[in-house]
Amino acid sequence: MNIETLKEIIVDQEKEIDLIIKEQKIIKRDVTEPYSKFIKKDIIIVITGVRRCGKSVLCHQLLNNKKHRYINFDDERLKGLKADELNNVLKAFYELYGDASVILLDEVQNVDGWEMFVNRLNRMGIEVIVTGSNSMLLSSEMATHITGRYIPLILFPFSFREFLKYEKIEILKTDFYDSKKASLIKKKLEEYIQIGGFPQVVQNKEISKEYLSSLYDSILLKDIVLRHKVRFSNQLRDISNYLLSNPGEIVSYNRLTNLFEIKNIRTVKQYVSYLEEAYLVCMLNKFSFKQQEIIRARKKAYPIDVGLSNIVSVISRENKWKKIECIVALDLLRRKDGELFYWQDQQGNEVDFIVKKGNDIKELIQVCYDIENEHTKNRESRSLLKGSKELKCSNLSVITWDFESKEEIEEKKITFIPLWKWLLKVNNDSATNDENSLI
Repeated sequence: MNIETLKEIIVDQEKEIDLIIKEQKIIKRDVTEPYSKFIKKDIIIVITGVRRCGKSVLCHQLLNNKKHRYINFDDERLKGLKADELNNVLKAFYELYGDASVILLDEVQNVDGWEMFVNRLNRMGIEVIVTGSNSMLLSSEMATHITGRYIPLILFPFSFREFLKYEKIEILKTDFYDSKKASLIKKKLEEYIQIGGFPQVVQNKEISKEYLSSLYDSILLKDIVLRHKVRFSNQLRDISNYLLSNPGEIVSYNRLTNLFEIKNIRTVKQYVSYLEEAYLVCMLNKFSFKQQEIIRARKKAYPIDVGLSNIVSVISRENKWKKIECIVALDLLRRKDGELFYWQDQQGNEVDFIVKKGNDIKELIQVCYDIENEHTKNRESRSLLKGSKELKCSNLSVITWDFESKEEIEEKKITFIPLWKWLLKVNNDSATNDENSLI
């Protein structure tokens, strides 16, 4: 591709992103400050995440005080661009601006062989951030060219905290005891469960279903079918719909193979891995003290966003707790407080989430919508207590919809906490200038 054409594309794209930042309502993401410390000249920053979760805007926030050059490879005019043409992008930057000391390469996975170009930019002393919508961005053989020179970071759609921030709802510590404010927060949480956290959806709620349906189709087509040359795209969509419709499902490849009448179980495993690579689903390992058992055991699947889950399923009282479980899973993954697992014993007792730091199990978490039902409460508590005994962990929590209590059961203390409080109590140390403010 010639340099003049590239210059036109670069100018168009920079105008587009500038317009988004100036005219649309942009919030500071929870990860902006933690991630900003990684911005260094000698390190390549690689930010991945599901398509349209806000990676480009985050990068511009991280580089806010630096003059940087930008190109987005998710542009039909750049389709088919070869790695040996990437140097023309650098030349275009120099001819347009006379400087290219900081460069942002957006959706770089669309160019095969990008790693060698980025590695050369790094050797030249150029500060580089790249983004991609595929978790395998750095798993190819060519990624060895930048081994030890990069830091991988991940971005999710809006958390509930970010959702409230976008809505300009400030949360103070005193609001935890204010029934009127609590009612407003729970109303917003119901809305969040319905539409999820994709930035464009939060900004344009009235078109959330249409937008999410279009985004879902785009991810399946661009990030999976075309990328991996999937022949039977209907089978892929069937499996994807199933996993998105059933948050927290323990995935049985044999069952999926039989359910969708697919001849080869290896095909099913491949399809699930594609969905994971494209960040449509997050897979959670079953905990074991033996690494081989972790590898062999079945995994749990969680959609990357409850909004996407809702376009292929409906919310009912029966499955609402599964949507809540999905929100908890995603928030735990955002927090990165440790490795995340689920636990299950041979009798079928299950703990939804195990948080492990180093060699220690730090927390056991159950999610239950209607814990006030005595039978349900006994079942969930029994599983927690069995997990506590086997894993030698006494930090036990049950996340509920509305029930709150601290109880001692069989000499173990269990904290029952409403979902909205649990979501907002995280990272209290990162409060704003008002010491009473949480977000």
